[in-house]
Order: sequence, then C-alpha cells, then structure tokens
Amino acid sequence: MARPTPMLIEALRQTARNLKNGAHYQWGHMGGCNCGNLAQELTKLDKAQIHHYAMERYGDWNRQLDDYCPSSQMPIDVIINEMVSAGLQIEDLKHLEKLDDRAVLLRLPLEKRHLRHNVREDVITYMNTWASLLEEQFAQKISLKQTIEEPSVL
Repeated sequence: MARPTPMLIEALRQTARNLKNGAHYQWGHMGGCNCGNLAQELTKLDKAQIHHYAMERYGDWNRQLDDYCPSSQMPIDVIINEMVSAGLQIEDLKHLEKLDDRAVLLRLPLEKRHLRHNVREDVITYMNTWASLLEEQFAQKISLKQTIEEPSVL
C-alpha cells in the first residue's frame, strides 16, 4: 500500500475533484485515464504530454508499469518516478487503473464494491475512499510517533 503522505492524499482528493468538475476522462487514453489523471495532478503535465510520453513505449499503464525502470530516463519512467516519490507503489498504480485494491474496496458498502474501472463516478469514489484510508493511516502514524516521543508520566 502507498506510503501515506499529505502530498499524495491531497493529489488523490484534487484528482477526484477535477474529475467531478468535468476534467477530461477517457479510460483508453494514457493521459486521461485513472492513472493519467492522477499523473496530471502529481506531475503538473497535461494529458497530451503524458499520453505522448507513454506512446514512446508500447502498452497501457499496466504494461508501462511492468516495463518501468527507475533509471531509464524514458519520459514515462520519469513520470512514474514522480508518482512513486509521492508515496505510491507500482502495485498501487496497477490497482488504480483497475479500481481493485482490496483494502480500498473493503471500505465501501458491500453493494458498492463492484466498481467499474472505466466509469468516472467509480474512479471518483475509489480515489476519495483511498484518500480517506491514507488519511487514517497517516493520523495513526503521527499519533504513534507522538506517543513514542512523549515521556511517560509516572
């Protein structure tokens, strides 16, 4: 699971807001799909740039992630590096593209757990749910750190 960072949490929330407010969404477009929209927020590149860079190598996001090499300096790998630096794991991006991370889905009511990976509203639900999960993990981390650092009073 992703490293819960304020930057990542805000990027997920902002991406969901952008999608809710009508940002371009096209699941088959490398810059306008689930990962592409989050990449726009994290890298500040537009959908056309992301798509162009991704097309320098073969395949969809899943294939790009399988072929990812952190030291290649291929533009798509630089984009993925930025996303990883924000706290994401490669597996998180694969799950985002399919909306199928079990930890995220288990937070939804049973009747809403069957998200469609290429439906804008389902992407918004997934991103907001994931952001809430990461917020809770971040708060627990901060709370634990404060507990460890505070001297006990006897």
